Amino acid sequence: MLNWAVTFLVIALIAALLGFTSIAGASIGIAKILFFIFLILFVVSLAGNAFRGGRGAPR
Repeated sequence: MLNWAVTFLVIALIAALLGFTSIAGASIGIAKILFFIFLILFVVSLAGNAFRGGRGAPR
């Protein structure tokens, strides 16, 4: 996920250099979609962890 964040940071910086053209709008749209996908995956992960007993992997 950090890789995606760095990718969109670079895209945003390039879009700023180009004067906030359609590249910025496209990257904002993609970032919004990815945000909601990762948010849903996070909630599903929390729910799954709660139903399993709330413990991490054994050491």
